[in-house]
Amino acid sequence: MRVIRGLHNLAAVNQGCVATIGNFDGVHRGHQAILQQCREHAARLNVPLSVVVFEPQPREYFAGDQAPPRLTRLREKVRLLGQHGAEQVVCLPFNNALRSLTGREFIDQVLVEGLNVKHLVVGDDFRFGCDRQGDFALLAAVGEKCGFGVEHTRTFTVEGERVSSSRVRTLLASGNFAAAATLLGRAYSIAGRVVRDQQLGRTIGVPTANLPLLPQPLTLRGVYAVEVALENGQRYQGVGNIGFRPTVGAKRPTLEVHLFDFQGDLYGQRMTVFPCARLRGEVKFDNFDALKAQIERDQGQAHRYFATAVTDRNNALPLASAPLGRVSKTISSDPSSADDAADANNG
Repeated sequence: MRVIRGLHNLAAVNQGCVATIGNFDGVHRGHQAILQQCREHAARLNVPLSVVVFEPQPREYFAGDQAPPRLTRLREKVRLLGQHGAEQVVCLPFNNALRSLTGREFIDQVLVEGLNVKHLVVGDDFRFGCDRQGDFALLAAVGEKCGFGVEHTRTFTVEGERVSSSRVRTLLASGNFAAAATLLGRAYSIAGRVVRDQQLGRTIGVPTANLPLLPQPLTLRGVYAVEVALENGQRYQGVGNIGFRPTVGAKRPTLEVHLFDFQGDLYGQRMTVFPCARLRGEVKFDNFDALKAQIERDQGQAHRYFATAVTDRNNALPLASAPLGRVSKTISSDPSSADDAADANNG
């Protein structure tokens, strides 16, 4: 898997491919259907499969804090795209220069000169270029002239409803994790590397493993019963808090998890957290004694949930893989942006 950041990093080895373009937020089953079509064409033409994504996502660029929360961080998105057949991900910086391109300029600079696309697959609602002027008709016309095929996918539905990132967000926000997993094709998860924090949990007898999140809108916020997968394949149950920890006045969002029946040090390790049930919202307590008492109630509620719930390990729908696979090669003008710091958001 290659990650190429910016058109200027494209080389001859990256050209001549089947491609698709989009945000691919969540890499849900609708996205997976697009990737399946791409794989079939890539195999037929004996060329690699490239996925073009944008960072930030266009709605984040235009709407800022009012943009919808992300379902997947960049690192997790890349991993999932690779899992579904992508051989290279071209990450274009969505900036004023890119947003100003006309539809034809986008095709010429990105698809023709940049990638030398042999076949293009897009969603049925794909629009591009300045003021979203570019559409499927323009792609098809230019493709016929320049010698590459273009097709769009049919709307992917589950139980008669279109699968979309917005629908997944709505289900997650309502706590319907099973329905969200059906649309995603996997259990929803948040992954990252454990960092050393203030260690306040230890002072009240509740040690936590903390994953930093980027200061962006959060898909989930509150206290949850969670399952955790560690790098070594071990899995634990626990309680996780997603948000700003108002009692301690935290300035940045964090996912902090207390694992049941765990002894050890997780600093520096990657772990994947699967929210299973929402227990409550975030609350600012008057003191640490009140906080500790509520945490004990949360733990009891989570234990009762796990005692009766059928977890994903016993379900036909598998959990997302525990350790995140590393990208084998990254081509980037900013190498750090392809690692944890760029991806530390909820996903």
